[in-house]
Amino acid sequence: MSIEHTPVRLSHLLGHSSVGAIVRAVEEPKYLMVIKDIREWTKSGGKPAGDLIPYVDGVRSSLGIEQELRKPPVAKKLESGTVVGDCIPAVRFPAWMRCPNCGFLFHKPWKGVEWDAADKLPRCTKCEKQPELNQVLWLIAHPDGHLADVPWHYLTHREAKTEEQGRCRENIGQPHLRLRYTKGLTPELECMVCRASAPFSANNKVPFGRAGKQPWIRESPTLSPHSELATLLEVNDSRVHSAVTVSALVIPPESQIRRNTVVDRIFRNSRLRYALDKPMTDLQKRIQLSLLKDEFRCTEAEIIDAREKIEQGYPLYGKSITPAILLEKEYGALTTPISDNRDDEDLVTIHHTHTWKSSANESGNSAGIRREIIRAFHQVVAVHRLKEIRVLKGFSRMNGEVIVPPDIEGMASWLPAIELFGEGVFITLDEEILSSWEAVAAVVRRTAMFRDRFVAANLSFHPEVTVSPRFLFLHTLSHLLIRQLEAEAGYPAASLKERIFCSSGSAKMAGMLVYVAVPDVAGSLGGLAELAEPRRLLRLLSDVFERAQWCSMDPVCREHQGQGPALLNRAACHGCALIPEPSCSCGNVLLDRSFLKGWLPEGGARGKPAGDGMLPFLDFVGTLPACAL
Repeated sequence: MSIEHTPVRLSHLLGHSSVGAIVRAVEEPKYLMVIKDIREWTKSGGKPAGDLIPYVDGVRSSLGIEQELRKPPVAKKLESGTVVGDCIPAVRFPAWMRCPNCGFLFHKPWKGVEWDAADKLPRCTKCEKQPELNQVLWLIAHPDGHLADVPWHYLTHREAKTEEQGRCRENIGQPHLRLRYTKGLTPELECMVCRASAPFSANNKVPFGRAGKQPWIRESPTLSPHSELATLLEVNDSRVHSAVTVSALVIPPESQIRRNTVVDRIFRNSRLRYALDKPMTDLQKRIQLSLLKDEFRCTEAEIIDAREKIEQGYPLYGKSITPAILLEKEYGALTTPISDNRDDEDLVTIHHTHTWKSSANESGNSAGIRREIIRAFHQVVAVHRLKEIRVLKGFSRMNGEVIVPPDIEGMASWLPAIELFGEGVFITLDEEILSSWEAVAAVVRRTAMFRDRFVAANLSFHPEVTVSPRFLFLHTLSHLLIRQLEAEAGYPAASLKERIFCSSGSAKMAGMLVYVAVPDVAGSLGGLAELAEPRRLLRLLSDVFERAQWCSMDPVCREHQGQGPALLNRAACHGCALIPEPSCSCGNVLLDRSFLKGWLPEGGARGKPAGDGMLPFLDFVGTLPACAL
């Protein structure tokens, strides 16, 4: 059997096509396969095939990762059809195929089939028509992260009614099974030897038995004491696989590294660093310096200076970022103007805050909603270039708490990661105004309901979420802004992402970054950062607050007491605030338009709120004492 290849997008390898995921081939034949673990993502000599990602020590520290970060290996397909490079290994799964005509089940019938032949899929050998076989679309998954083929023989014979059927149940060497579909009835399994039969349906619990840990690992797992049962699922069920990823932005000083300098070239070359660090006589040192001077076309002094910087801890010089202060460091990098910013750095920002505040005095902005928006938002920053590192930490199945590491054993010295390049818009709220608003009793009471439900749901996100009025406000505003960008600026919502910076502790944060980032593309991706220009952003935010007032599902959406997973949304539905799942930082929950548009008191009329009522946010801003902008 010849080797088969199918293309997979780089970003998908850290998501729904990562280790342990079911992937469908996009070329003929359209078969299903499962991605093997990273122990097999190697070169012919056994070394990791992916390139090392340099200058991410700060990211690793902030994410609590000790392993190296490497890109997935990338192979290229030439016009001749030849594939050059190291590929991601996969194994065909499920291993069973079914005849669409007679329903007979075959185990690995592709063995011995040459895929360059005219018939690229195995054919049925049990019926006269001999159609091409189709892979079955069912499997069994265990919450401990294990995956295996459906035990078809067990399911067919588990209710043996005769001695012959009982003997056949023990003989699994040559199964002769058929899965029949009858119009309007439950599918039925039948043994062609002993005539045992049983109804077949998904979501049944079956013993995991002696199945392997994964389709490519024959070793039987040690199952958790609480459950030896697995669940029978369809291959496209979302519970089959869920990738666990974490991400962080590259910020100074690592974002300001000057590429191809002497210190950069030595730091990234382990061979050179070893050559400079090993014990040498004075003569050997002079020879080594002379060789490097010729290779780098520089002076010996530059090489000595580079070596000293590396010995001192270049590029972080001993500074570390703990997971607890990840967002604080990113927030500081975005809110603080970067001196001597160059276009080739990995974080390039332009601050428009002064122009933003000055625009309040322009004609047309002196009163009304736009002036209150300018008062409420403190900083406006155009992020013309950013780099995000996304790391695959593992995967889970059946929404279980067990996270299986990318190498299954958790012993690998590296983790797969990708570099995402992009741009975005970063804005912060005025801390004094926000603090006054979130202290209002009605806001506190409404937030408490969200907090209680969030605790009961036992959900966790990365970065960790603290349910507070400012978080609910920022998160909902971010979603509405993303939907507005889709409607007015032509950005598909699925291509945009959010990063919420929120804290009311000692390090107060109240900001959000809406950005687009894709693998292996540097520079501008379409002008998202240009929308941070004060006039354009003011128009966008005006439309966002106006849009928050109404939903096509109102009054049902507006008055809802709880919707979505664990009832963690209120005035937020597909008609107003929900966005594609990959774009949201916390699963499309903790959303409520009421924090922007306000709400009426129970049984009250519109006007001055009383009791549980609350003014719209911008109206509340208008009630505060005016200050110089």
